[in-house]
Amino acid sequence: MKGTLFLIPTPIDDKSPLESVAKSLCAQAFEQDDIICVEELKEGRRRWIRFGLPREAIESFVLYNEHTRDSECQNLIQKLKSGKNVFLMSDCGLPAFCDPGVELVSRCHDEKIKVTSAPFANSIALAVALSGFDHSRFMFEGFLSAKTDIRKKKLKEILSKKEVSILMDTPYRMKSLIEQLAELAPDRMAFLAIELNQDDEQLMRSTLGQLNKKVDKMKKEFILVLGPKA
Repeated sequence: MKGTLFLIPTPIDDKSPLESVAKSLCAQAFEQDDIICVEELKEGRRRWIRFGLPREAIESFVLYNEHTRDSECQNLIQKLKSGKNVFLMSDCGLPAFCDPGVELVSRCHDEKIKVTSAPFANSIALAVALSGFDHSRFMFEGFLSAKTDIRKKKLKEILSKKEVSILMDTPYRMKSLIEQLAELAPDRMAFLAIELNQDDEQLMRSTLGQLNKKVDKMKKEFILVLGPKA
């Protein structure tokens, strides 16, 4: 069985404690001898100890940043394929959001390796990070008009853009939104995040055409991230 890549968001300040679920996951990673990746060894160790996590774990930290990603990415993928879990932490904030973790997340999607995250308060940023798409530029399109003509015109406009686009809608319009997009651009890559951080969380990355076949008319909270235009 393949392992799972966990994103571990950390406080952006030097005083706040680590969120409780994230702390439990980190302690579990140490107990199970899984792989803990940090952005900078000195800073990662300092914050790890401040969070009250096992000091013994710091000797086995893996350095994953813009300087090491080329050498470490494939190694981590192999570890995940062998059944090891990988826990990715940045110095502060959300890993894989505008940082080198995006490449690892993308490779995991390509290799059908599960990716998830400890709780994070901003669903938009979390969905973008979990998508693995290059989001050096992205547009938040928000909720679209329910009027058919206006909606279709806007969707065509969004699909014409090169950068990543983020779409939201009411739960009962999830299926129709994906159907409309798939009709216009079936080969466009997309990432669908359903019920983020919930027990029934579902994350799917594929073409819009494939996504349309996978999604039924369930009514759940979701965010749709359109990948950059090829």
